[in-house]
Amino acid sequence: MEDCLAKKMEITVSEAEKRTGRNAMNIQETYTAYLIETRAVESQSEGQCGPVESLWRRYSEFELLRNYLSVTYPHIVVPPLPEKRADFVWHKLSADNMDPDFVERRRIGLENFLLRVASHPVLWQDKIFYAFLMQEGGWKEMVNETGFQLKADSRLKALNATFRVKNPDKRFTELKHYSDELQSVISHLLRVRARVADRLYGVYKVHGNYGRVFSEWSAIEKEMGDGLQSAGHHMDVYAASIDDILEEEEHYADQLKEYLFYAEALRAVCRKHELMQYDLEMAAQDLTSKKQQCEELATGTVRTFSLKGMTSKLFGQETPEQREAKIKILEEQIQEGEEQLKSKNLEGRDFVKSAWADIERFKEQKNHDLKEALISYAVMQISMCKKGIQVWTNAKECFSKM
Repeated sequence: MEDCLAKKMEITVSEAEKRTGRNAMNIQETYTAYLIETRAVESQSEGQCGPVESLWRRYSEFELLRNYLSVTYPHIVVPPLPEKRADFVWHKLSADNMDPDFVERRRIGLENFLLRVASHPVLWQDKIFYAFLMQEGGWKEMVNETGFQLKADSRLKALNATFRVKNPDKRFTELKHYSDELQSVISHLLRVRARVADRLYGVYKVHGNYGRVFSEWSAIEKEMGDGLQSAGHHMDVYAASIDDILEEEEHYADQLKEYLFYAEALRAVCRKHELMQYDLEMAAQDLTSKKQQCEELATGTVRTFSLKGMTSKLFGQETPEQREAKIKILEEQIQEGEEQLKSKNLEGRDFVKSAWADIERFKEQKNHDLKEALISYAVMQISMCKKGIQVWTNAKECFSKM
């Protein structure tokens, strides 16, 4: 954090705008564009800032950026994007991705994503990320020219590696299980929160009924009328306050959702390590097989059953010249295989070292963020309870004056 883009530049996603246009299939579509504003901080000028630069980006462009970062930096827990469509919502909240409240929360989430990347000790230095912030035209072409799609691992290959790795790294296996459990726990927490929000909404709105009843009652009373009407007013104010409270609560839900999606980013690092380990084991197995073939050709003995051995028995042995030629080819392949295995071992060690350093950084960030979010959520709940006590205290005073 001492030297990163977030320290050198102010980055905001300042507004969202609904637009209509044609997609790649020439079909009319409605989408949301987000205005990214950047301003260089001139540290030499005692904190003065430079002029504001701005450009518009679609959500799909944010997705492209994140996919590029995930493939290019497989050892990094890449910050997640906010959800494309609302999930874990309580019944009064719209799940429509064009709903203004949802778009506003997603705008905040996209800004948070950019700040996460800009604060990362490695990702902030990426030229494509900088171009995303500063270069409106030709950015997609720059991304595609990197050829990152060709480096992406297929899901089938990843699944194959998961089941066929013989010696998985215990640390990454445990981390994978942890990420699964973290996702499960946060998903459950979000479902519970949505149910609580539903009930909370109901409790508050029922106080509006108190307000209506007290107001109607006050109309037929002379001595008690003023007290009843005042109590009803307090109930109405209390009932109306729930919308702002639940809007604030959605902010805490979005903080939890970020770590729900971070769990998948953790798993992506684990899957990459499994793939590397699988490739290493396959390379070692291939090298062992070639060495055995070479030894069998050199000694003229076959240790294991093979189609080649059966064929030579049926149709005669190879000539010494043919055997020497094959041995020479195998020796070259063995030398190449040994170099490849050495390279894969070094690559694997470098990956583990880099990945574990970033995982430790992520754990520290996660512990800090979730602690702050949960404390803030608890403070909000305490504040809500105090507000309820105050309403009924005020009502009690109104009743006492009747």
